[in-house]
Amino acid sequence: METYFPIFINMEGKKIQVFGGGKIAARRVLTLLQFGARVQVTAPEISETLKQAAEQEGFLTLEYRDYQTGELQDADFVLAATCDDKVNEMIFQECRHKEIPVNVASDQEKCDFYFPGVAKHGEITVGVTAGGKNHKKAAEVTENIRELLKKIC
Repeated sequence: METYFPIFINMEGKKIQVFGGGKIAARRVLTLLQFGARVQVTAPEISETLKQAAEQEGFLTLEYRDYQTGELQDADFVLAATCDDKVNEMIFQECRHKEIPVNVASDQEKCDFYFPGVAKHGEITVGVTAGGKNHKKAAEVTENIRELLKKIC
């Protein structure tokens, strides 16, 4: 069984390419924006949450179209969160070929990194993962940590 090393990365100015504009993509994009990432969302349909965030946030751009093979040139990280497994597979393969770290939201076997639950209060940031297996438990633990941080920080 693979285990992932927890690591904190300076995301300030990093270019994150996200494919998919739904609920999962929105949750991850909003988290990334808190850490200064420059996020490009590409999807034929984009949620209201992301549209509103793009109006308020200078580091979020939206592009209304499908993924096109060969388009990944300068992304630091890629999130494949489309509702089409074939498209996610093509994105994964292109990232592998170009050695770009990728997270395929629908397939934990195709993730170079997991997206943790994030509990942040002041200068303290905690990331929580259940190894891609029990998202409900990780969310519960993350919320408990948020409450604890409010009490002690």
